Amino acid sequence: MIVDERFITFINSLDCGNTKLLDEMEQEALLGDVPIIRKETQACLKMLLALKKPERILEVGTAVGFSAVFLKTYAPKDAAVTTIENNRDRILAARKNFKRAGMEETITLIAGDAAQELQKLQGTYDMIFMDAAKGQYICFLPHVLRLLAKDGMLVSDNVLQDGDIIESRYAVIRRNRTIHKRMREYLYALTHSAQLVTAVLPVGDGITVSSKK
Repeated sequence: MIVDERFITFINSLDCGNTKLLDEMEQEALLGDVPIIRKETQACLKMLLALKKPERILEVGTAVGFSAVFLKTYAPKDAAVTTIENNRDRILAARKNFKRAGMEETITLIAGDAAQELQKLQGTYDMIFMDAAKGQYICFLPHVLRLLAKDGMLVSDNVLQDGDIIESRYAVIRRNRTIHKRMREYLYALTHSAQLVTAVLPVGDGITVSSKK
């Protein structure tokens, strides 16, 4: 928890909710212990989508498809979403959810390892949402920068790791130390990149919002 729980509860009490389908998908994911974007992050994404109005969106990390459907729901009507996922069971669940949402024609799911699939993609995207394996963000960054359009927006989720990011690596559970180190490298790379202007925000589990110069 990186923000006092009472503040989060209050902020979330003001939320107007999503569509009925998204609410159902969210509850199903939570019951199945599938991590999805938190309520506070959802609210922030809605605002960013309204401001940016992206026509081409790339998501790195599909899970069961909640965030892809969310992005498509709140993006402009003609927006196209491409999303990448490597887990077979989640790919199957995501495809079912896209069909359930009537979005199987406007959401393209690429099944494969993001490190490889990102290299194959061509063209540029107005918005890229990073929500995959946290220890791989720094590895994905060069490909993401190539694919991000000028004035495009990169949003990365879970960058503060429930507050662990501010701790010494020796205070972090041993199995999490590599992720801790790589996420710090990622945050430094974003905030010191000559190509980006980046804000690190304590929203949800921490997000970064970057704009390409």
